Amino acid sequence: MDNNTNTLRTKISSKFTPRVMPSKINNKKEIAKLVPISIEKVPPPPPPLPAKFKTEINIISKYFKGNKTMTNSTKLTKSYAQASKQTASTSKVLKIKEFFPALNTNQIDWVNNITKGNPKPKPHIQMTTKEPSRKQIIVPISNNNNNSFIKNSLTHITNINRLLRNAKLEVVVDFIRSDPIGLVIVTNKVTIQSDLQIIDQYIKKSENINELQVEEPHLPQLKSYLKIIGIPFFPNSKTQECLNTSNIETILKQNQIFNDIKLASRPRVIKVSPKSDMSIVWIDIWDYQSGSKARCLINRCFNVGRYIATIRGTNMNLSVPKCKNCWRWGHTTFSCRIQGSKYVKCNGLHKSKNHYEFGWCCKANEKTNLPRLKTKKGEPCPHLFKCSNCGGDHQANSNQYLFWRHRFNREWHQKKYAEIHDNRVKSICSLESGKQKI
Repeated sequence: MDNNTNTLRTKISSKFTPRVMPSKINNKKEIAKLVPISIEKVPPPPPPLPAKFKTEINIISKYFKGNKTMTNSTKLTKSYAQASKQTASTSKVLKIKEFFPALNTNQIDWVNNITKGNPKPKPHIQMTTKEPSRKQIIVPISNNNNNSFIKNSLTHITNINRLLRNAKLEVVVDFIRSDPIGLVIVTNKVTIQSDLQIIDQYIKKSENINELQVEEPHLPQLKSYLKIIGIPFFPNSKTQECLNTSNIETILKQNQIFNDIKLASRPRVIKVSPKSDMSIVWIDIWDYQSGSKARCLINRCFNVGRYIATIRGTNMNLSVPKCKNCWRWGHTTFSCRIQGSKYVKCNGLHKSKNHYEFGWCCKANEKTNLPRLKTKKGEPCPHLFKCSNCGGDHQANSNQYLFWRHRFNREWHQKKYAEIHDNRVKSICSLESGKQKI
């Protein structure tokens, strides 16, 4: 038995242990000894670290449908004080859920905050706009200088580009447009201070331009919206003259608070109510992204005669844009899809200066039942037309109709245009049905 067991062991070990080739010495073969090789076991890799799970934001989220409960592995250890606070709050929330089963999670949290007596958070005033394109230069200038400069815009563009090229600068002026602030010069790149100096010198030295009415050009910035309260609408009781924008501009220039402040547009004066003698002045200023200039002015006071005015922050309530190409509300002039421009009075596809040549109402027409004579140049157009927006007896650029009064209410404009569209469709359908009956 011992011999058999030894032979079995040698057979098994020969299978799992490598054999060493016999070495040849003196041309005699020697039997190689079987040497077992020990193989060390590699330790298994360490287990992966558990992922960090987010803690529950809402305490009772597991009691509502669609919310997954946290497993035992994700529960974090809490102190006794934290656990007691949580049980107290969950009991209140569960009571609210029992009495009002139809409420959702937000409504339950709202009711819970009321029962606790937590104060409402203060409303956040969004008074600073987003940053506009920096590839343009704004030159504050008077209206007379603006009109005279725009007339020869092509020559001005070529002259400015020649000066920039001579200075070995890569900036090129694309086009110039007028704005209520002044001139807006659009470029292909963001300009630097040297570019601004060249453009400033050229504008001040050009013909029919008053240097005193031209301010330094600057790049566009963010706008912040502010209001000034505490100023009477009739500052002079003897003359009974109402407050206007020129009076506000002189007041702001004389005050040291507004030394480093530049207005983005002309101030607007509005009565508090029709029966009140006080006014609210709305001003828009150029500001930084952080709104630092507006924060320096908010809650500051200054004298206006014997009255004390206060500056407050206000929400940016951007008005509905009005296109000066088709005279409709809801889009800007640059995004208008109409090819050409319409005259505001007759709604014809021509400009106001060419109305006597292209306007059908002022042209001579002998084929009509009552022959129409040609209107002489220089005389105002004697014909009456309806508004292209509402169909009223006024022009589309009037400041005394409903669209202008609701210029800050975008929803009203959308509803009104939908009503006008429906009425036009009904009128067309009624006309077609009448023709078919005939």
